[in-house]
Amino acid sequence: MSSKKSPSVIGGAMIAAGTMIGAGMLSLPIASAGMWFSWTLVIMLLTVFFMYITAEQILEVNLNYRPGASFDTLVKDNLGNVWSYINGFAVSFVLYILLYAYVVGSGSVISDTIHASTGIKVANPISSLVFSVIFTAIVWWSTRAVDRLSTILLVGMFITFIAALTGILGSLDVPRLFNPSGESKFAIYAFASLPFFLTSFCFHASVPSFVKYYGIEGSKIRKAILIGMAITFVFYLFWMIAIMGNIDRLAFLSKGKDEVAWLLNQVSAPEAARYALRFFAFFAVVTSFLGAGLGLFDYMADLLKFDDSRGGRLKTAAVTFVPPTILGMIFPNGFVMAIGYAGLFAAIWSVIIPGMMVITFRKNQAASGKTPIFRAVGGKMMPYIIIAYGAIAAISHILAEVYELEALNFFAG
Repeated sequence: MSSKKSPSVIGGAMIAAGTMIGAGMLSLPIASAGMWFSWTLVIMLLTVFFMYITAEQILEVNLNYRPGASFDTLVKDNLGNVWSYINGFAVSFVLYILLYAYVVGSGSVISDTIHASTGIKVANPISSLVFSVIFTAIVWWSTRAVDRLSTILLVGMFITFIAALTGILGSLDVPRLFNPSGESKFAIYAFASLPFFLTSFCFHASVPSFVKYYGIEGSKIRKAILIGMAITFVFYLFWMIAIMGNIDRLAFLSKGKDEVAWLLNQVSAPEAARYALRFFAFFAVVTSFLGAGLGLFDYMADLLKFDDSRGGRLKTAAVTFVPPTILGMIFPNGFVMAIGYAGLFAAIWSVIIPGMMVITFRKNQAASGKTPIFRAVGGKMMPYIIIAYGAIAAISHILAEVYELEALNFFAG
C-alpha cells in the first residue's frame, strides 16, 4: 500500500513568492524616493517580519479547522458577523483597486513600448481597454486557461527581470545609494511607504490554501512561508538597488503623471536591457491582473450566486472587470495611488483582523482547556504589536494621501 507523497516545501514557497511578486513592485521605487535606500532596507525588513508573523497567526487559527476552511469562516467564527462583513468589504476593495491599478499600469507599459519601438503614440486608455478585453476573455473562458498562461508568464517575468537587471546593474552608481541628492530628511518619509510594502508582501489569502494543500503540517507550512518571503525579499532588494543606484533621488520630484512610463524611461541601461525591463513590467502586470482578477471573479460568482455556465461566467466577468476598466480609462494615471489605497485596506484584513482573530482564538482555547496544535512566534504581546503596526500603516497612508502632509509625503507641495 503506497502512501500519498506530501507536497514539497519549495513548491509552497514558490506559490507564496509568485503571489507576492508582481506589478506592485513597480510602485516601490516611487513610494521609497523620499526615504531612499538605507531606510528602504529597514522598512523592507520590518515589513517581512510583521507580515510573516501575521501569516503565522492566520495559520495558528486555521490549523484547528478542517482543511479547506476559508479565511472568511475563520473571521466569522472568531470575530462574528460584523467583522466578517468588514473583512469581506476590505478584501473586495483591495482586489477591485488592484485591478484598476493593473489596467492603468498596462496602458502605460503598452503605450510606452509601442512609442519606443515605432514612434507611434497610442493613448494609454486605448491600450488599457485592449489589454482588459483580451485578458478578461481569458478569465471568462476558464480557470485552467488562466493557470496555464500564468505559468508561462511567470517564467517570462523571471527571465526578463534577470536580463533587465543584468543591464541595469552595469550602470549602477553605488555612492548614489548611500549619498543621495536632495534634502537630508529621510526617516520621516518611511511612514508613507508602509502601505506600499505591506501590499507587496501580502499573500495572506493563500494561507488557507496552504492548509488545504499540506494538511495540518504546521512546521512544513511555516518553512514554505518563510522561504517564500525570503525569495521575495531578495527579489525586491535587487530591484531597489538597481533603480536607486541608477536614478537620481531629485529626479523623482519631476516624475509626472504617467509614473510607470516615467520610471521605465529614466533607467540608464543598454537598449536591450531597457526593452527587457518593459517586457518584465508587462509580464508583471498581466500575471498580477490574472491573479487578482481570478480571485475577485470567484468571490463575486459565489457572492452573487452566478453559475459556471458561459452565460453565468459572462455576468461574473462583467461585474468583476467592467468597473475597474471604466475607471482606468477615466483616470489613466492612478497606478501608484491605487497601490497605496490597496495597502490601506490590506492593512485591515491581512494585519489588523488576524491580530484580533488570534487574540480571541487563544482566549477561547484557554477557556476550553485545549492544547494548541500550532503557536505563532512572538508570545502573548505580539498580536497587539501587529495590530499597532497595521493601524500605523493605515493612518500613515490617510495622512500622506488625503491631507498631503509634507512631512509624510516626498511629493507633497
